[in-house]
Amino acid sequence: MIDRLQRRVAIIGAGVGGLSQAIALKTKLGFHDFTIFEKASEVGGVWRANTYPGCSSDVQIHWYSLSSDLYPYWNKSHGLQPEIQAYWIDLSKKYNLYPHIAFNTKVLSAEWDDAKQQYVIVAEDVLSGKRISSVAHVVISAVGNLEAPRIPYEISGVGKFRGVSFHSAQWPGSIDLRNKRVAVIGNASSGAQFVPSVSEDPSVEVVDFIRTPSWFTTRPRIPYSDTEKWIFANIPLAMRLHRAWIVFWFELPLIIRPSDKTLKKRHEVMTKYILDKAPSRYHDRMIPDHPPGCKRTVANSGFLDVLHRPNLTLNFDGIENIAENGIITKTGEMLPFDVIVYATGFISKQDRYPMHVRGSNGATIQGYYDAHGGPTAYLGTAVPDIPNFYLLAGPNTGIPASTLFMEEVQVGYILQLIEPVLSGSVSSFTVKASPTDAYNAKVQERISRSVFMQCHSWARMNGTGKVFNPFPWAVTRWWWLLRKPNWDHYVAVGAEKWLCSDDIVAVTICGL
Repeated sequence: MIDRLQRRVAIIGAGVGGLSQAIALKTKLGFHDFTIFEKASEVGGVWRANTYPGCSSDVQIHWYSLSSDLYPYWNKSHGLQPEIQAYWIDLSKKYNLYPHIAFNTKVLSAEWDDAKQQYVIVAEDVLSGKRISSVAHVVISAVGNLEAPRIPYEISGVGKFRGVSFHSAQWPGSIDLRNKRVAVIGNASSGAQFVPSVSEDPSVEVVDFIRTPSWFTTRPRIPYSDTEKWIFANIPLAMRLHRAWIVFWFELPLIIRPSDKTLKKRHEVMTKYILDKAPSRYHDRMIPDHPPGCKRTVANSGFLDVLHRPNLTLNFDGIENIAENGIITKTGEMLPFDVIVYATGFISKQDRYPMHVRGSNGATIQGYYDAHGGPTAYLGTAVPDIPNFYLLAGPNTGIPASTLFMEEVQVGYILQLIEPVLSGSVSSFTVKASPTDAYNAKVQERISRSVFMQCHSWARMNGTGKVFNPFPWAVTRWWWLLRKPNWDHYVAVGAEKWLCSDDIVAVTICGL
């Protein structure tokens, strides 16, 4: 048995998931011997990386806040990127996380040593290229799913454009778009957020190229008054009741399975919403072919309203290729541009796990994914034959609500699994294959009868295969499944002391 004083935890990623796990280690377990490996130079993950104008949370900010650190002074119902990023920086300082973070450090591999019951982690300093090696007895992956910007290289000539071009997730802070012709490729969540801001200046001529139209839902960004902020800060439970109300309205449609009549009505209402907002010249191109919910529904925080601006045009002709000074459409029209902004989403990290992880018997996470037709895990959190390794936001954990809440539930579950390891009572836990298979059979059976099967999507293998991202039930079921571990679903090594600490087990197994 390894000495308790030698136990170490490695967290990969300093986004909201990794920071939440680190805070919980300190506050819930009183454990401080951990390192967060972060390849960037600051915390925040998606909120550090995405600085484009109008970047905002899709979910009401009082539910997209850490439950242990609710904040009464949010300015609007949906937080903007600068204040969300500031919130996580403040929490990192409050809980003294910065000394635990290895910035500019990318984890390349983690390999399990069965004899020593620990991982050997190889990381690289992204600035110098120097490689470093360390050990950890528990590894928690918080790398995020949609982090690597996707440039559509399948479009001919992407590299030929001589003007300024960039992905929305790499927005240049110094860019001046005044008196420029700007092409925006894409109109999903990011594009719908920054197009209203970019087109606000009438000297900026914007053309938004749309391949696949999106479904929209309203998101008004309602300001909180000073009185409301005072109430949240000074009246006990007021803020938590407000948060509970938000949860209720998100959860109710997921708990009550809609009838075909309800789904038809939803389609009609969402269609009317788009047509009422958009100019009539776009009506025949704005309604998606896929049903609502199959792809991510875009929160409308002004996009549909600004389509009436004379300096903003939507183009549905398709892009044939990109030339040195503009874009040639599939109709043969040449449109000159000074700037191209790619709002083309991200490369999913779920279909290909972003680093080499080897567990027992030579098993790897990617090998397990490949053997099961795509990303697969037990409760989206653990993988068979990969001891003491846990995924935050793993396969089939996507919910149309607060992803932070989803990860907080996982954090609580993981704490229960690693506490016996960190206390020295157990060497390792490994989830069994049979309960993993049984759980995922239920997930995929549910998905097979859902709207997720009715469109091409990044959340499916190769766009049309296995659906690996969404959790197909209500958020309350997610909480219920992960409220406590089913220990029968795990193999414990070096667990004699831990087993005999349970009175019932001690009588039946330990003979006490």
